[in-house]
Amino acid sequence: MNVVPRDLMTETVISPADFRGAMRHLTGGVSVITAGRGKDISGMTVTSVTSLSVEPPTLLVSINRDASSFPLIRRHGAFGVNILNADQLDVAERFSGKGGLKGADRFAGSHWVTAVSGVPLLVGALSAFDCEVEEVFERHSHAIVIGRVRNISSSARTAALAYWHGQYVAVDQDEDAARLADVSLPARARRGI
Repeated sequence: MNVVPRDLMTETVISPADFRGAMRHLTGGVSVITAGRGKDISGMTVTSVTSLSVEPPTLLVSINRDASSFPLIRRHGAFGVNILNADQLDVAERFSGKGGLKGADRFAGSHWVTAVSGVPLLVGALSAFDCEVEEVFERHSHAIVIGRVRNISSSARTAALAYWHGQYVAVDQDEDAARLADVSLPARARRGI
């Protein structure tokens, strides 16, 4: 592979619309990031959660610095990551700002528990993580927040909520595995021949 020296590269201007359009091809698991304590709480729907380390258990999230949750994460040094199950589409939409809901109003209609750190965690989420902020890197419009996982709760659910091509989609382990087997195996293999 030939590498072009940095000083010979030309700057290509990529529009935000082109970038968003290209990124819609990347399927992302849907999570709600929660922050704050007591009545001073907020949260947002994201697809930008990833595991950073298993030892120690650490997550990485990308958060818009203009989001109402960001100053709460900075102030309290903690946040929650709630991985949504396929039946929690209404939660995803509330926390994305649909309907104009803000702050504590986004939490109405769902059952929440308070984590040790003080952040709200969603009951019934596939997994909910209570995270302590280790480090924050601010770049461009977003911040990369690294959180040490202090506690985890998980449900027995297996169907996840994902986001792809601008739409929420359900991903069900059992149903999708059966569908894939039907379309990917030759008819003989399915009949055991």
